[in-house]
Amino acid sequence: MNVPREEAPFRWCGGPPWRRSGRGRGGARPGSGARPGPGGSGDRRRRVPWVSSAVVAVVVFVGTGFASRAHPDQQQLDAFARSLLLVGPVFLLLRVRWPLVALAGTVAAALVLQAAGCAYGAVFLPVVVATFRAVVTGRLRAASWTCAVLLAGHVLIGQWLYRYLPPSGDRSGPWGEELYFAVWVVAVLAGSEVVRVRREAWARERMERAAAARRRADEERLRIARELHDVLAHSISVINVQAGVGLALLDSDPEQARTALTTIKAASKEALGEVRQVLEGLRAPGEAPRAPAPGLDRLPELADQAAGAGLSVTVDTEGTPRPLPPGADLAAFRIVQEALTNVVRHSGSRVARVRLGYGPARLTLRVDDDGPATGTDAGGSGNGLAGMRERAAALGGRIEAGTRPDGGFGVLAELPVPRREPRCGAAASAPPHRGGRTAVPPDETKETS
Repeated sequence: MNVPREEAPFRWCGGPPWRRSGRGRGGARPGSGARPGPGGSGDRRRRVPWVSSAVVAVVVFVGTGFASRAHPDQQQLDAFARSLLLVGPVFLLLRVRWPLVALAGTVAAALVLQAAGCAYGAVFLPVVVATFRAVVTGRLRAASWTCAVLLAGHVLIGQWLYRYLPPSGDRSGPWGEELYFAVWVVAVLAGSEVVRVRREAWARERMERAAAARRRADEERLRIARELHDVLAHSISVINVQAGVGLALLDSDPEQARTALTTIKAASKEALGEVRQVLEGLRAPGEAPRAPAPGLDRLPELADQAAGAGLSVTVDTEGTPRPLPPGADLAAFRIVQEALTNVVRHSGSRVARVRLGYGPARLTLRVDDDGPATGTDAGGSGNGLAGMRERAAALGGRIEAGTRPDGGFGVLAELPVPRREPRCGAAASAPPHRGGRTAVPPDETKETS
Protein backbone atom coordinates (compact mmCIF):
# COMPACT_ATOMS: atom_id res chain seq x y z
CA MET A 1 0.00 0.00 0.00
CA ASN A 2 1.36 3.42 -0.91
CA VAL A 3 1.83 5.75 2.03
CA PRO A 4 1.28 9.49 1.43
CA ARG A 5 4.51 11.42 1.49
CA GLU A 6 3.52 13.53 4.46
CA GLU A 7 2.59 10.41 6.44
CA ALA A 8 5.66 8.34 5.59
CA PRO A 9 7.90 7.56 8.60
CA PHE A 10 10.97 9.70 8.86
CA ARG A 11 14.22 7.82 8.31
CA TRP A 12 17.17 8.70 10.54
CA CYS A 13 20.59 7.04 10.38
CA GLY A 14 21.99 6.47 13.84
CA GLY A 15 20.42 7.27 17.18
CA PRO A 16 17.67 5.38 18.99
CA PRO A 17 15.36 3.40 16.72
CA TRP A 18 12.31 5.42 17.76
CA ARG A 19 14.10 8.52 16.43
CA ARG A 20 15.17 6.83 13.23
CA SER A 21 11.86 5.35 12.15
CA GLY A 22 9.15 7.61 13.54
CA ARG A 23 7.84 4.68 15.61
CA GLY A 24 7.35 4.41 19.31
CA ARG A 25 10.01 3.19 21.72
CA GLY A 26 8.68 -0.32 21.35
CA GLY A 27 9.10 -0.19 17.58
CA ALA A 28 5.38 -0.35 16.79
CA ARG A 29 3.64 2.32 14.78
CA PRO A 30 1.45 4.47 17.04
CA GLY A 31 -2.14 3.34 16.97
CA SER A 32 -1.39 -0.10 15.56
CA GLY A 33 -1.78 -3.40 17.33
CA ALA A 34 1.53 -4.78 16.09
CA ARG A 35 4.31 -5.31 18.58
CA PRO A 36 7.58 -5.72 16.70
CA GLY A 37 10.83 -6.06 18.57
CA PRO A 38 12.46 -3.11 20.30
CA GLY A 39 14.86 -2.57 17.47
CA GLY A 40 12.47 -3.23 14.62
CA SER A 41 12.04 -0.39 12.15
CA GLY A 42 11.60 -2.05 8.79
CA ASP A 43 12.35 -5.30 7.01
CA ARG A 44 15.89 -4.20 6.24
CA ARG A 45 16.74 -3.80 9.93
CA ARG A 46 14.96 -7.04 10.92
CA ARG A 47 17.15 -9.23 8.77
CA VAL A 48 19.32 -11.68 10.69
CA PRO A 49 23.05 -10.95 10.23
CA TRP A 50 24.08 -14.49 9.34
CA VAL A 51 27.23 -13.67 7.37
CA SER A 52 28.88 -11.32 9.85
CA SER A 53 28.05 -13.62 12.78
CA ALA A 54 29.59 -16.58 10.92
CA VAL A 55 32.74 -14.56 10.24
CA VAL A 56 32.99 -13.68 13.95
CA ALA A 57 32.52 -17.36 14.86
CA VAL A 58 35.38 -18.39 12.55
CA VAL A 59 37.68 -15.71 13.99
CA VAL A 60 36.78 -16.78 17.56
CA PHE A 61 37.48 -20.45 16.87
CA VAL A 62 40.76 -19.83 15.04
CA GLY A 63 42.02 -17.24 17.51
CA THR A 64 41.14 -19.31 20.56
CA GLY A 65 42.79 -22.38 19.02
CA PHE A 66 46.06 -20.50 18.52
CA ALA A 67 45.87 -19.09 22.04
CA SER A 68 45.25 -22.55 23.52
CA ARG A 69 48.36 -23.97 21.84
CA ALA A 70 50.41 -20.97 22.93
CA HIS A 71 49.37 -21.42 26.60
CA PRO A 72 49.51 -25.17 27.38
CA ASP A 73 49.16 -24.39 31.10
CA GLN A 74 45.58 -23.22 30.51
CA GLN A 75 42.56 -25.49 30.23
CA GLN A 76 42.58 -27.10 26.83
CA LEU A 77 39.60 -26.82 24.54
CA ASP A 78 37.12 -29.69 24.90
CA ALA A 79 33.61 -30.23 23.59
CA PHE A 80 32.09 -28.06 26.34
CA ALA A 81 34.54 -25.21 25.71
CA ARG A 82 33.98 -25.37 21.95
CA SER A 83 30.23 -25.20 22.45
CA LEU A 84 30.75 -22.13 24.64
CA LEU A 85 32.71 -20.53 21.82
CA LEU A 86 29.57 -20.76 19.68
CA VAL A 87 27.36 -19.06 22.25
CA GLY A 88 28.70 -15.56 21.59
CA PRO A 89 28.29 -15.64 17.77
CA VAL A 90 24.82 -17.19 18.16
CA PHE A 91 23.76 -14.29 20.39
CA LEU A 92 25.11 -11.90 17.72
CA LEU A 93 22.31 -13.11 15.45
CA LEU A 94 19.94 -11.20 17.74
CA ARG A 95 21.85 -7.91 17.79
CA VAL A 96 19.76 -6.25 15.08
CA ARG A 97 16.40 -6.66 16.81
CA TRP A 98 17.50 -7.08 20.41
CA PRO A 99 20.95 -5.48 20.81
CA LEU A 100 20.89 -5.51 24.63
CA VAL A 101 19.96 -9.21 24.71
CA ALA A 102 22.84 -9.93 22.35
CA LEU A 103 25.24 -7.91 24.49
CA ALA A 104 24.18 -9.62 27.71
CA GLY A 105 24.51 -13.05 26.09
CA THR A 106 27.99 -12.41 24.70
CA VAL A 107 29.17 -11.00 28.05
CA ALA A 108 27.84 -14.07 29.90
CA ALA A 109 29.51 -16.42 27.41
CA ALA A 110 32.86 -14.61 27.75
CA LEU A 111 32.73 -14.75 31.56
CA VAL A 112 31.85 -18.45 31.55
CA LEU A 113 34.79 -19.17 29.23
CA GLN A 114 37.09 -17.22 31.54
CA ALA A 115 35.77 -19.13 34.56
CA ALA A 116 36.35 -22.42 32.69
CA GLY A 117 40.07 -21.56 32.56
CA CYS A 118 40.31 -21.53 28.77
CA ALA A 119 42.80 -19.34 26.96
CA TYR A 120 41.14 -16.06 26.07
CA GLY A 121 41.98 -15.91 22.40
CA ALA A 122 39.28 -13.92 20.61
CA VAL A 123 36.41 -14.72 22.97
CA PHE A 124 35.80 -11.01 23.60
CA LEU A 125 35.29 -10.20 19.91
CA PRO A 126 31.52 -10.94 20.07
CA VAL A 127 31.35 -8.59 23.07
CA VAL A 128 32.95 -5.82 21.00
CA VAL A 129 30.51 -6.33 18.11
CA ALA A 130 27.47 -6.45 20.41
CA THR A 131 28.63 -3.38 22.35
CA PHE A 132 29.08 -1.41 19.14
CA ARG A 133 25.60 -2.31 17.95
CA ALA A 134 23.99 -1.41 21.27
CA VAL A 135 25.72 1.96 21.51
CA VAL A 136 25.13 3.08 17.93
CA THR A 137 21.42 2.36 18.37
CA GLY A 138 21.28 4.78 21.30
CA ARG A 139 21.66 2.45 24.29
CA LEU A 140 24.88 3.80 25.74
CA ARG A 141 23.75 3.73 29.37
CA ALA A 142 22.52 0.12 29.28
CA ALA A 143 25.64 -0.95 27.37
CA SER A 144 27.84 0.80 29.94
CA TRP A 145 26.19 -1.03 32.82
CA THR A 146 26.53 -4.35 31.01
CA CYS A 147 30.21 -3.69 30.32
CA ALA A 148 30.64 -2.72 33.99
CA VAL A 149 29.29 -6.18 34.90
CA LEU A 150 31.82 -7.69 32.46
CA LEU A 151 34.66 -5.72 34.06
CA ALA A 152 33.57 -6.65 37.59
CA GLY A 153 33.24 -10.32 36.67
CA HIS A 154 36.65 -10.27 35.01
CA VAL A 155 38.28 -8.83 38.12
CA LEU A 156 36.38 -11.18 40.46
CA ILE A 157 37.34 -14.30 38.50
CA GLY A 158 40.95 -13.26 37.91
CA GLN A 159 41.74 -12.00 41.43
CA TRP A 160 39.61 -13.98 43.92
CA LEU A 161 37.73 -16.94 42.41
CA TYR A 162 40.63 -18.37 40.39
CA ARG A 163 41.59 -20.74 43.24
CA TYR A 164 38.16 -22.44 43.06
CA LEU A 165 38.10 -22.66 39.28
CA PRO A 166 40.05 -24.74 36.73
CA PRO A 167 42.86 -25.25 35.97
CA SER A 168 44.26 -26.40 39.28
CA GLY A 169 47.25 -24.51 40.56
CA ASP A 170 46.29 -21.34 38.72
CA ARG A 171 47.52 -18.01 40.06
CA SER A 172 46.00 -14.57 40.11
CA GLY A 173 46.93 -12.23 37.30
CA PRO A 174 48.69 -8.89 37.84
CA TRP A 175 46.49 -5.86 38.50
CA GLY A 176 48.05 -4.19 35.48
CA GLU A 177 46.14 -6.61 33.26
CA GLU A 178 42.90 -5.60 34.96
CA LEU A 179 43.71 -1.95 34.35
CA TYR A 180 44.49 -2.72 30.72
CA PHE A 181 41.18 -4.60 30.41
CA ALA A 182 39.27 -1.66 31.92
CA VAL A 183 40.90 0.77 29.50
CA TRP A 184 40.00 -1.57 26.65
CA VAL A 185 36.33 -1.68 27.73
CA VAL A 186 36.14 2.11 28.03
CA ALA A 187 37.79 2.51 24.62
CA VAL A 188 35.21 0.24 22.99
CA LEU A 189 32.35 2.22 24.56
CA ALA A 190 33.89 5.57 23.63
CA GLY A 191 34.66 4.52 20.06
CA SER A 192 31.13 3.24 19.55
CA GLU A 193 29.67 6.49 20.91
CA VAL A 194 31.88 8.53 18.57
CA VAL A 195 30.59 6.52 15.62
CA ARG A 196 26.99 7.10 16.74
CA VAL A 197 27.53 10.84 17.08
CA ARG A 198 29.20 11.05 13.69
CA ARG A 199 26.35 9.10 12.09
CA GLU A 200 23.82 11.51 13.50
CA ALA A 201 25.95 14.48 12.40
CA TRP A 202 26.14 13.09 8.87
CA ALA A 203 22.39 12.48 8.87
CA ARG A 204 21.76 16.07 9.99
CA GLU A 205 24.10 17.37 7.30
CA ARG A 206 22.27 15.34 4.66
CA MET A 207 18.95 16.68 5.92
CA GLU A 208 20.23 20.25 5.87
CA ARG A 209 21.64 19.87 2.36
CA ALA A 210 18.38 18.35 1.15
CA ALA A 211 16.37 21.12 2.82
CA ALA A 212 18.65 23.78 1.33
CA ALA A 213 18.30 22.20 -2.12
CA ARG A 214 14.52 22.16 -1.79
CA ARG A 215 14.55 25.75 -0.59
CA ARG A 216 16.69 26.85 -3.54
CA ALA A 217 14.40 24.99 -5.92
CA ASP A 218 11.34 26.64 -4.38
CA GLU A 219 12.94 30.08 -4.60
CA GLU A 220 13.94 29.50 -8.21
CA ARG A 221 10.45 28.28 -9.06
CA LEU A 222 8.92 31.38 -7.47
CA ARG A 223 11.39 33.61 -9.31
CA ILE A 224 10.55 32.03 -12.66
CA ALA A 225 6.83 32.24 -11.91
CA ARG A 226 7.17 35.96 -11.12
CA GLU A 227 9.18 36.60 -14.28
CA LEU A 228 6.74 34.76 -16.52
CA HIS A 229 3.75 36.42 -14.86
CA ASP A 230 5.18 39.90 -15.24
CA VAL A 231 6.24 39.38 -18.85
CA LEU A 232 3.07 37.65 -20.01
CA ALA A 233 0.59 39.76 -18.03
CA HIS A 234 1.93 43.02 -19.43
CA SER A 235 2.32 41.84 -23.01
CA ILE A 236 -0.97 40.00 -23.17
CA SER A 237 -2.79 43.00 -21.69
CA VAL A 238 -1.39 45.17 -24.49
CA ILE A 239 -2.26 42.52 -27.07
CA ASN A 240 -5.77 42.18 -25.67
CA VAL A 241 -6.44 45.91 -25.91
CA GLN A 242 -4.99 46.18 -29.40
CA ALA A 243 -6.91 43.12 -30.59
CA GLY A 244 -10.16 44.73 -29.42
CA VAL A 245 -9.27 47.94 -31.26
CA GLY A 246 -8.37 46.04 -34.41
CA LEU A 247 -11.65 44.15 -34.41
CA ALA A 248 -13.64 47.34 -33.84
CA LEU A 249 -11.91 49.26 -36.65
CA LEU A 250 -11.35 46.44 -39.12
CA ASP A 251 -14.22 47.52 -41.39
CA SER A 252 -14.47 51.26 -40.69
CA ASP A 253 -10.76 52.19 -40.53
CA PRO A 254 -8.44 49.51 -41.95
CA GLU A 255 -5.34 51.68 -41.51
CA GLN A 256 -5.84 52.06 -37.79
CA ALA A 257 -6.63 48.35 -37.56
CA ARG A 258 -3.31 47.69 -39.30
CA THR A 259 -1.58 49.89 -36.70
CA ALA A 260 -3.19 47.83 -33.92
CA LEU A 261 -2.00 44.60 -35.52
CA THR A 262 1.51 46.03 -35.82
CA THR A 263 1.48 46.82 -32.10
CA ILE A 264 0.29 43.28 -31.38
CA LYS A 265 3.15 41.89 -33.44
CA ALA A 266 5.75 43.99 -31.62
CA ALA A 267 4.37 43.18 -28.16
CA SER A 268 4.19 39.45 -28.88
CA LYS A 269 7.72 39.47 -30.29
CA GLU A 270 9.10 41.12 -27.17
CA ALA A 271 7.15 38.74 -24.91
CA LEU A 272 8.50 35.74 -26.80
CA GLY A 273 12.04 37.07 -26.46
CA GLU A 274 11.78 37.50 -22.70
CA VAL A 275 10.10 34.12 -22.22
CA ARG A 276 12.85 32.53 -24.33
CA GLN A 277 15.45 34.16 -22.07
CA VAL A 278 13.80 32.70 -18.97
CA LEU A 279 13.57 29.24 -20.55
CA GLU A 280 17.20 29.32 -21.66
CA GLY A 281 18.16 29.87 -18.04
CA LEU A 282 16.23 26.70 -17.16
CA ARG A 283 17.83 24.61 -19.89
CA ALA A 284 21.38 25.76 -19.08
CA PRO A 285 21.53 26.43 -15.32
CA GLY A 286 24.64 28.19 -14.12
CA GLU A 287 25.47 29.78 -17.47
CA ALA A 288 25.46 33.53 -17.91
CA PRO A 289 22.32 34.83 -19.67
CA ARG A 290 22.83 35.76 -23.30
CA ALA A 291 20.75 38.92 -22.97
CA PRO A 292 20.94 41.42 -20.10
CA ALA A 293 18.06 41.48 -17.65
CA PRO A 294 15.72 44.45 -18.12
CA GLY A 295 16.16 47.45 -15.84
CA LEU A 296 15.03 51.02 -15.37
CA ASP A 297 16.91 52.05 -18.48
CA ARG A 298 14.03 50.44 -20.40
CA LEU A 299 11.36 52.64 -18.85
CA PRO A 300 10.91 54.68 -22.07
CA GLU A 301 10.33 51.44 -23.97
CA LEU A 302 7.85 50.32 -21.32
CA ALA A 303 6.05 53.65 -21.57
CA ASP A 304 5.85 53.26 -25.36
CA GLN A 305 4.23 49.85 -24.95
CA ALA A 306 1.71 51.29 -22.49
CA ALA A 307 1.01 54.08 -24.96
CA GLY A 308 0.19 51.42 -27.52
CA ALA A 309 -2.54 50.22 -25.14
CA GLY A 310 -3.97 53.75 -24.88
CA LEU A 311 -2.24 54.73 -21.64
CA SER A 312 -0.33 58.01 -21.34
CA VAL A 313 2.64 57.48 -19.00
CA THR A 314 4.53 60.34 -17.37
CA VAL A 315 7.89 59.57 -15.77
CA ASP A 316 9.33 61.95 -13.14
CA THR A 317 12.74 61.56 -11.52
CA GLU A 318 13.81 63.02 -8.19
CA GLY A 319 17.37 62.95 -6.97
CA THR A 320 20.44 61.94 -8.91
CA PRO A 321 19.97 58.72 -10.90
CA ARG A 322 22.76 56.21 -10.53
CA PRO A 323 23.41 52.64 -11.66
CA LEU A 324 21.64 50.08 -9.50
CA PRO A 325 22.62 46.52 -8.59
CA PRO A 326 21.20 44.05 -11.13
CA GLY A 327 18.72 42.53 -8.68
CA ALA A 328 17.34 45.89 -7.56
CA ASP A 329 17.27 47.21 -11.13
CA LEU A 330 15.27 44.20 -12.37
CA ALA A 331 12.88 44.33 -9.39
CA ALA A 332 12.24 48.06 -9.88
CA PHE A 333 11.49 47.54 -13.59
CA ARG A 334 9.15 44.62 -12.94
CA ILE A 335 7.28 46.51 -10.21
CA VAL A 336 6.66 49.47 -12.55
CA GLN A 337 5.71 47.08 -15.36
CA GLU A 338 3.19 45.25 -13.20
CA ALA A 339 1.74 48.49 -11.85
CA LEU A 340 1.21 49.82 -15.38
CA THR A 341 -0.31 46.49 -16.41
CA ASN A 342 -2.81 46.81 -13.57
CA VAL A 343 -3.72 50.31 -14.76
CA VAL A 344 -4.32 49.02 -18.29
CA ARG A 345 -6.42 46.08 -17.10
CA HIS A 346 -8.31 47.43 -14.09
CA SER A 347 -8.47 51.22 -14.28
CA GLY A 348 -10.73 53.51 -16.24
CA SER A 349 -8.00 56.16 -16.29
CA ARG A 350 -5.88 56.56 -19.39
CA VAL A 351 -3.15 58.48 -17.57
CA ALA A 352 -0.49 57.00 -15.26
CA ARG A 353 2.27 58.82 -13.38
CA VAL A 354 5.56 57.12 -12.51
CA ARG A 355 7.85 58.83 -10.01
CA LEU A 356 11.37 57.63 -9.25
CA GLY A 357 13.09 58.92 -6.13
CA TYR A 358 16.80 58.26 -5.68
CA GLY A 359 17.72 58.62 -2.00
CA PRO A 360 21.08 58.11 -0.29
CA ALA A 361 20.38 54.42 0.32
CA ARG A 362 16.87 53.86 -0.99
CA LEU A 363 14.99 53.91 -4.27
CA THR A 364 11.35 54.99 -4.12
CA LEU A 365 8.92 54.04 -6.87
CA ARG A 366 5.39 55.42 -7.10
CA VAL A 367 2.83 54.64 -9.79
CA ASP A 368 -0.54 56.46 -9.64
CA ASP A 369 -3.62 56.61 -11.81
CA ASP A 370 -6.81 58.66 -11.46
CA GLY A 371 -9.22 55.71 -11.59
CA PRO A 372 -11.91 54.72 -11.24
CA ALA A 373 -11.49 50.96 -11.09
CA THR A 374 -13.32 48.91 -13.67
CA GLY A 375 -14.08 45.22 -13.61
CA THR A 376 -11.80 43.38 -11.23
CA ASP A 377 -11.00 44.97 -7.88
CA ALA A 378 -7.92 47.12 -8.37
CA GLY A 379 -6.49 46.30 -4.99
CA GLY A 380 -7.15 42.59 -5.19
CA SER A 381 -5.00 39.73 -3.99
CA GLY A 382 -3.95 38.40 -7.38
CA ASN A 383 -0.52 37.20 -8.33
CA GLY A 384 0.50 40.62 -9.62
CA LEU A 385 0.49 42.44 -6.30
CA ALA A 386 1.77 39.31 -4.54
CA GLY A 387 4.68 39.14 -6.97
CA MET A 388 5.54 42.80 -6.42
CA ARG A 389 5.55 42.28 -2.66
CA GLU A 390 7.75 39.19 -3.00
CA ARG A 391 10.26 41.07 -5.15
CA ALA A 392 10.45 43.95 -2.68
CA ALA A 393 10.66 41.64 0.33
CA ALA A 394 13.50 39.66 -1.27
CA LEU A 395 15.56 42.86 -1.33
CA GLY A 396 14.50 44.00 2.14
CA GLY A 397 12.04 46.59 0.83
CA ARG A 398 8.30 47.03 1.07
CA ILE A 399 5.23 47.61 -1.11
CA GLU A 400 2.09 49.60 -0.36
CA ALA A 401 -0.83 49.44 -2.77
CA GLY A 402 -4.37 50.69 -2.39
CA THR A 403 -7.12 53.07 -3.44
CA ARG A 404 -6.45 56.77 -2.88
CA PRO A 405 -9.05 59.13 -1.34
CA ASP A 406 -9.68 60.73 -4.75
CA GLY A 407 -10.70 57.35 -6.24
CA GLY A 408 -7.43 56.60 -8.01
CA PHE A 409 -5.09 53.75 -7.26
CA GLY A 410 -1.48 54.04 -6.14
CA VAL A 411 1.48 51.68 -5.74
CA LEU A 412 4.40 52.76 -3.55
CA ALA A 413 7.58 50.70 -3.42
CA GLU A 414 10.73 51.32 -1.40
CA LEU A 415 13.84 49.33 -2.22
CA PRO A 416 17.11 49.60 -0.29
CA VAL A 417 19.94 50.52 -2.65
CA PRO A 418 23.38 51.04 -1.04
CA ARG A 419 25.33 53.89 -2.54
CA ARG A 420 28.37 52.79 -4.50
CA GLU A 421 31.29 54.78 -5.78
CA PRO A 422 30.85 55.54 -9.48
CA ARG A 423 33.14 53.63 -11.79
CA CYS A 424 34.61 54.70 -15.07
CA GLY A 425 31.88 54.92 -17.65
CA ALA A 426 29.12 55.02 -15.05
CA ALA A 427 27.75 58.23 -16.45
CA ALA A 428 27.50 56.67 -19.88
CA SER A 429 25.54 53.71 -18.48
CA ALA A 430 23.06 55.80 -16.50
CA PRO A 431 19.39 55.34 -17.39
CA PRO A 432 18.35 57.50 -20.32
CA HIS A 433 15.33 58.84 -18.39
CA ARG A 434 17.43 60.79 -15.90
CA GLY A 435 16.50 64.32 -15.18
CA GLY A 436 13.10 65.92 -15.56
CA ARG A 437 9.93 64.52 -16.97
CA THR A 438 9.17 62.30 -19.93
CA ALA A 439 5.63 62.23 -21.23
CA VAL A 440 4.63 59.57 -23.71
CA PRO A 441 1.23 60.30 -25.27
CA PRO A 442 -1.09 57.44 -26.05
CA ASP A 443 -1.36 56.14 -29.54
CA GLU A 444 -4.02 57.94 -31.56
CA THR A 445 -5.65 54.65 -32.25
CA LYS A 446 -6.51 54.33 -28.56
CA GLU A 447 -8.16 57.75 -28.51
CA THR A 448 -10.32 56.66 -31.42
CA SER A 449 -11.26 53.49 -29.59
